[in-house]
Amino acid sequence: MNKIRAPIITVCGHVDHGKTSLLDSLRGTCIADSEAGNITQKISFSLITESLIKKRIGNLLKVNKINLNIPGFLLIDTPGHAAFTNLRKRGGSLADLAVLVIDINEGIKPQTAEVIKILKHNKTPFLIALNKIDNISGWRKLNDSLQKSIESQPQNVKQVFDERYMTLIGALNSHGFDADLFYNIKDFTQKIALVPTSAKTKEGIPELIMMLCGVSQKYLSNKLKLNEDAKGVMLEIKKEKTTNYIEAILYDGELSKKDQIAVASFGGEPIITNIRILEEIQPLCAKFRPKDKVQASTGLRMQLVEKANILPGMPFEIYKNNKEELKEKFKKEILENIQTSKQGIIAKADSLGSLEALLFLLKQENIQVVKAGIGSINKADVISAKANLEINELDSIIVGFNVSIDEDARDITQKNIKILTDEVIYKLIENLTEFRKEKAKEIERKRLMGLATICKLKVLPQYVFRNTKPAIFGVKVEGGKLISNLQLIDDKGDKVGRVKNIQSENKSVQESTEGKEVAISIPGLNFERQIKNTGIETFYSEISKSQFKNFKKSKDLLSEKEKQILMEIERIKGEKWE
Repeated sequence: MNKIRAPIITVCGHVDHGKTSLLDSLRGTCIADSEAGNITQKISFSLITESLIKKRIGNLLKVNKINLNIPGFLLIDTPGHAAFTNLRKRGGSLADLAVLVIDINEGIKPQTAEVIKILKHNKTPFLIALNKIDNISGWRKLNDSLQKSIESQPQNVKQVFDERYMTLIGALNSHGFDADLFYNIKDFTQKIALVPTSAKTKEGIPELIMMLCGVSQKYLSNKLKLNEDAKGVMLEIKKEKTTNYIEAILYDGELSKKDQIAVASFGGEPIITNIRILEEIQPLCAKFRPKDKVQASTGLRMQLVEKANILPGMPFEIYKNNKEELKEKFKKEILENIQTSKQGIIAKADSLGSLEALLFLLKQENIQVVKAGIGSINKADVISAKANLEINELDSIIVGFNVSIDEDARDITQKNIKILTDEVIYKLIENLTEFRKEKAKEIERKRLMGLATICKLKVLPQYVFRNTKPAIFGVKVEGGKLISNLQLIDDKGDKVGRVKNIQSENKSVQESTEGKEVAISIPGLNFERQIKNTGIETFYSEISKSQFKNFKKSKDLLSEKEKQILMEIERIKGEKWE
């Protein structure tokens, strides 16, 4: 009979909903207060042993007749600002179970919605910790039993609690999930369990641990069977003084310090390496202890002989002289969720899992990706974006999730190539969709203005440089854009002539914009006879009936000044161009 490994549990949710504080309550530590701005700066993992679980909630296990046979939990805290790291292994999520933390007073926020999408996509079972019940006005802990404490709240407090959790049930239903309070559920495969909690007062924490034990044992036991061969995922490459360490999760098998491992690379040969130092995370703390042999599920810190080109999120396995087999296996594992199109934007992320999450969410927005990669935005990415300009200007964009921009990439960035980066995945997606929407308007406006130009000019009679052959005189651009070769009409609707040249500060220019004063030359015009003596003060660009209709159809692309000029031209022409 196979041994059972510890379930891997990820804690995720919207920033500020109390994930790290809840984790502290689960493991009895206090990490949140020591972190910069109380925002989790990195992925961290914690080991909770069977003996620690029994010590924390032994009585609840007895009351609910749960005979504990799992060796504990490996808890992973995902950075709130990264929404969800989407840690993966071959065939699915690295996490066996997730705890989605939701502030009962705020409900489902944008980041929560992104996490739910990814959990659903990865088919990861999850529970919901309805956190911050202590922030409900008038709430008090009235009983050691969470259910009795909830039922014993004053009527007005209970009413607020009921309204908030029922609202959440409705919101979850719109995401395709049935949910209820954990003590109302008989079959946990059919409904998502809501466990009200307070990381501050520790209320609901024992019940949450009990639920994790019960659900793991009842529904995940086949998944938790321990195999012989070591398999894991690289999490982070860290530097301590002069030494590089790699933090990783071993999710199956046993790993010895004497073993060789093969680490997947992004589209290349596996990296085969010996282990120089092997250390294991210690229960309930962030300290590591040297080990000769470790068993899944656990958190590791390793120093490897070959450490170059190892990327975060990459899978690794014990090496048994099977390089070609592993090469094919890793290739399938990496590429199963890294699918690109023939055209699209460029996407970069800090790890394999983060890149998969980014590509998944971009696909949800119908945004195609032509090139995807791990690491900082570099010169090659900018060159690729530049090539996109010739195909589709909308695709000359690079998005980076939780990554930096290399100096050489900044140096060659052009004004028509956009780089968007963010540490918050939903903000990155929001900013991208908003930018593309505005860019599409700009492209359509350019197309529209290429067909015809809206322009209004005020004649400056004090600046007449030549009366005729051609007439050269000053004008002020009152609105729109003046361009060379533009056909003008006067404020009576009569044709004036075509602008041959435009001069600004004694230099020839191709165009001039609103507010500028320039000199123009118009062949075949006698300024004194046709302008000065007739009292003409204003010129407009000539616009045909079909061009006018095009402008009216796309009036949301025009400025208020341009709309006003069109109305004036319409009045001058004396007809309605609907």
